[in-house]
Amino acid sequence: MNVSSKVLVSIAVLKAKAGQQQVLKEALLALVEPTRAEPGNLDYVLFELRDERGTFYMREAFEDQAALDTHFAMPYFQRFAAIADDLLDEPLQLIFLEQVSNQEF
Repeated sequence: MNVSSKVLVSIAVLKAKAGQQQVLKEALLALVEPTRAEPGNLDYVLFELRDERGTFYMREAFEDQAALDTHFAMPYFQRFAAIADDLLDEPLQLIFLEQVSNQEF
């Protein structure tokens, strides 16, 4: 099975404000399990930059734009969005990627 070109793969970059690293980490971890249970989710994994604690990368993949839109509308994501400004040192950066190798999900 080839991965459809409709699949949306992205990396979200989230940098915590000073003193908010642990709160941000816990808020992001709370998104993982419910997001993975969404029907259109293919991948949702949180990483922390080894040399810059408090900078997080969320690797995400959704079947299509509709699945991503559904994710953004979920109550748990909306709760995160409501507190994000208090936790983030700069706006969330969402980097969309295009898969060029043939590795499957």
